[in-house]
Amino acid sequence: METTKSVCYKDKRMKKIVFGLLVILAGTLLLAFNTGNLSYEYKHFIFNWQVLLIAIGITNLFSKDSWLTGVVLIGVGTFFWIPMLYIFPYNFRGMFWPALLILFGILVILKKGFGPHFRHHHFRKDFSLDSGYIEETNIFSGTKQRISPVVFTGGKITNIFGGSEIDLTRTTLGEGNNVLEVFCAFGGISLIVPSDWEVHIEVTSVLGGFVDKRTYTNTTSNDSVRKLFIKGSAVFGGGDLKSL
Repeated sequence: METTKSVCYKDKRMKKIVFGLLVILAGTLLLAFNTGNLSYEYKHFIFNWQVLLIAIGITNLFSKDSWLTGVVLIGVGTFFWIPMLYIFPYNFRGMFWPALLILFGILVILKKGFGPHFRHHHFRKDFSLDSGYIEETNIFSGTKQRISPVVFTGGKITNIFGGSEIDLTRTTLGEGNNVLEVFCAFGGISLIVPSDWEVHIEVTSVLGGFVDKRTYTNTTSNDSVRKLFIKGSAVFGGGDLKSL
């Protein structure tokens, strides 16, 4: 029986392989356009933010923890990419928000069938994190929580049309490099951390962003062996990092 660690390793390796293949495909197509093997007038149909969303979505499909994120990205990217390929007799993009409202209504009716991926909108003052590793998914919902004293080692947060506010000021950052993977699509994340934490933000943004809003940081007392790396992507969404 495979352990959780081995499954996560296989998922990450598969996503890495798929991402590499997509990069190779992009390079091949770009070379074909630049050498004249493909008509240059079609280049803008391939190299745009819509196709980028679809590519990120395809990569996420190869992980059981992020396949739903992949479906959403592919859906959004495809919806805005189709009008570039065909001329419709009506405003196709004007259907996006009405269709989204209809989808939201359907999800509300069927929300019990989504299990842990579809949560009620809830707020918690204190939250115990025994393992030091946080895993959270919010879809059309949100959380607000303060983590009880623990050695924080990272985690994974996914917000799709939702948001979360997490207070980590009472935690201690674990030794070494700690990684927090984030994904925001039409949603956001707000992290409150101690001012002396050494944090590196490595988030890829598509019409979004993730910024460090701390007005003052003091890492002189930090021995530089405790670091937090925030990695992931923000699509039509983002997040911020702040201190009390």
